[in-house]
Amino acid sequence: MNRIWWKEAVVYQIYPKSFYDSNNDGIGDIKGITKKLPYLKDLGVDVVWICPFYKSPMKDNGYDVADYYAIDPMFGTMDDMDELLENAREYNIKILIDLVLNHSSSEHKWFQEAISDSSSSYRDYYIFKNLDGEKLPTNWRSIFGGSVWERSEDNNCYMHVFDKSQPDLNWENPKLREELYEMINYWLDKGVAGFRLDAITFIKKDQNYPCLPTDGEDGLVGLGSVCLNQKGIGVFLKELKEKTYGRMEAMTVAEAPGVPYEQLDEYIGDDGHFSMIFDFSYSDLDLSPDGNWYPQTDWSVKDLKEAIFHSQLSIQDVGWGALYLENHDQPRSIDKYFRDEDCNNKELSFYLGSVLATMYFLLRGTPFIYQGEEIGMRNCPFSSIDEYNDVSSKDQFERAICAGITPEEALKVVYRRSRDNGRTPMQWSDCENGGFTHGKPWLKVNPNYREINVKNQINDENSLYQYYKKLIKLRKSISYKDVIVYGAIEPALKEYDNIVAYSRKLNDIEITVITNLSSKQYNIPIEYKENVLSNYMDIDYNQSKKEITLRPYEAVVLVK
Repeated sequence: MNRIWWKEAVVYQIYPKSFYDSNNDGIGDIKGITKKLPYLKDLGVDVVWICPFYKSPMKDNGYDVADYYAIDPMFGTMDDMDELLENAREYNIKILIDLVLNHSSSEHKWFQEAISDSSSSYRDYYIFKNLDGEKLPTNWRSIFGGSVWERSEDNNCYMHVFDKSQPDLNWENPKLREELYEMINYWLDKGVAGFRLDAITFIKKDQNYPCLPTDGEDGLVGLGSVCLNQKGIGVFLKELKEKTYGRMEAMTVAEAPGVPYEQLDEYIGDDGHFSMIFDFSYSDLDLSPDGNWYPQTDWSVKDLKEAIFHSQLSIQDVGWGALYLENHDQPRSIDKYFRDEDCNNKELSFYLGSVLATMYFLLRGTPFIYQGEEIGMRNCPFSSIDEYNDVSSKDQFERAICAGITPEEALKVVYRRSRDNGRTPMQWSDCENGGFTHGKPWLKVNPNYREINVKNQINDENSLYQYYKKLIKLRKSISYKDVIVYGAIEPALKEYDNIVAYSRKLNDIEITVITNLSSKQYNIPIEYKENVLSNYMDIDYNQSKKEITLRPYEAVVLVK
């Protein structure tokens, strides 16, 4: 079975700015994470992944790093980080941190040296090109809109796949790579257990820098074919592993868009670059092919489950995957996967959250819980685009306006898909600001915090929080741990379009997971020995017919 600790782990992702504010300045911090370690231990998680806390001007909320060796003062000090690592060890919780290796902040000392002196050795740490009059080197579009090229003070230009404040690092330069490896080893030696690698498949660019046919009204073209998973990237990734985390049993999870399933072995096989990857094929079903938010996309539960099982079976053949519903770049899952009329029905909230949780948590792979997911946090109703903080949300709003969508409709689009939906402060209690802070929160707190919060759920046996605890307990149970973690996966009940069901099998043990992602009722013929988990109080089973009546948004886990 090739047992290894990160396959058996449950990971909890923290967006530090929004998790818990220990000093009441309105911003979450590292001491806030330390204070909440007992909560995380009670939930049952083994690993905490912390989004960037490095020194940063926060143009992209920390994914623009100005100093990889420093803690941003808004989050605390290095002593606070050392204290967190020490306390986490006492709770037997490992710490995973973000690595942002495709780009730095424009305020990083390397970039400041590069733009102040064109003869500096740091110039080659980035991708600079000479300007031909007013003509830019290529017509590539940045992920956040506009050209990837930004004019520098000496009338040349530099490349940024993301925001102009995030200049891309030049991975073709071996000296730059060595600097990054030294930094990664610094954090490993400090005691982190591994890394989530941000936008890692962007580090290799097409060195011909071709202009391409435009695909939008702005005269630009998406850069997927020239900056994503380019030929030769494996050389960089192999070296990265060999010189850093490959020397120990570290956990690495890659944000790796653009990797086709036929290449998965290179990334997550026995000798792959990473422990696991995030697959976006099913989480981005609601996006148009060009990545824009504003076109309404039609998808069904059938589409969702086909994408999930294509992913599961492809990954099962070669390696390991990361399971998730939400993260800091996604809206809240209940609002994303269900119709508005059901989302607005408070009596359904538990069932919507628990059926989704059951559906994804027992798939093959390492499950990730995003902060607030375990209590069913929801999308936040911002009243205007000015209330949003996310640079990508503002860009999508403007692009929707340019596409002829009214401001009112554009705001609805942003509400549906904004990254700020997952970044609103954690709702700890029904006190002011959800118990997140006694100061003024950096981002709006969802007004529903009086109903949806940890305090209301932590001692309620019928709450979503307690249901997540049951899922974690089941995954770690002596009887079923091996089959859930290491067992093969096989889709089941494929003839029911609105049901996502599958079996997990190992040796003579078989578990069947059945989840009804609709408001319809189904009669399912099935025989089983034991019901080990369900989100209704009981199972409606007709013994004579050997048939379950599966109610709306019902989830059951059966031992065959």
